Parts: sequence; C-alpha cells; structure tokens
Amino acid sequence: MDRVILVDEYDIEIDTMEKMEAHIQGRLHRAFSVFIFNQKGEMLLQQRSLRKYHSGGLWTNACCSHPRPNEETIDAAHRRLQEEMGFDTPLVKAFDFKYKASFTNGLTEHEFDHVFVGFYDGKITSNFDEVESYTYRSMEKIESSFIQYADFYTEWFLIAFPKVKEWLDKSC
Repeated sequence: MDRVILVDEYDIEIDTMEKMEAHIQGRLHRAFSVFIFNQKGEMLLQQRSLRKYHSGGLWTNACCSHPRPNEETIDAAHRRLQEEMGFDTPLVKAFDFKYKASFTNGLTEHEFDHVFVGFYDGKITSNFDEVESYTYRSMEKIESSFIQYADFYTEWFLIAFPKVKEWLDKSC
C-alpha cells in the first residue's frame, strides 16, 4: 500500500496517509515533477498511460510522483525517472509550487510539488504501465499548443511549464 507524506503549506511533514485516501480527501502532500531537456533545448514529454488512475492519456513532463515516507525527494525523483523512463541523469532543484486540482473521478491532487530539471540525450526505455508514448518538443511548440490544446496536458504541467521556462531563462 503506497503512502504519501502529508505536509503543511511550508512543506513541513505532518503525517503519512495511504495515497488514494489522500487523493479522495484532497489532503496536501509532497510530490515532485522532473523536467528533462536534450542538447537541442527540447523538453521531453510523456503521455501518461491510459491505465493511470487520473489524467490518463494526457501529456506532461518526463515524470512525476510522490516520495515515500523516509525517502528524500531528490532520491524519489531519480527512482521514478528510472522506473518510468528507463534512465537516470543528474537533476537540479529548480523551484517548488503548490496546486490543487479536482478530477471527474472524484479524486483531488493537492500537492506541494518540488520541480527538478535535468539534461539527457541517451536511450529511453519507457515503462508501458506508466507511459503511453513520449517525444521531445521545443519550448515554443509546447507553449503555442496550449492555446488550442490545453485539454491535452495535465493540470500541473500547465502550471509548472511557464515557471520552468522562466527558471531556464534565468539559469542559462
């Protein structure tokens, strides 16, 4: 049974809770999102598996999940990148943000999301249980697609993307 780390608005751990119960109750919990870029500056997008419990088939960043109790968030990010996309690469903490989104199946994501960025040009071996498809796209193509195709992307990706773009502009 997967458990998530419940946190307060400052990301201070309060307790743990079974993952689905936290999503049913809409409790604020710790999460992370990993954004990967290639040498051309294109972002790796994954289409979530159609079998996911929410947002199945939507496009999003390279991977995202929740750290386990007693697991450092950066370690969880590396673990899930390997589990979902079949590779690992150095990651840098970029920023964090909070968001809350409700889904038609009655679940609510209420997350304190830690965002990590990395660069990778090697082989990708995605996990079919997690990833339907993947591709690299330029930041410009992704951003321009938001106007017409926002419903094709996850809620957190639409929030995090402009923040990642701003972070990259400041960092490079």
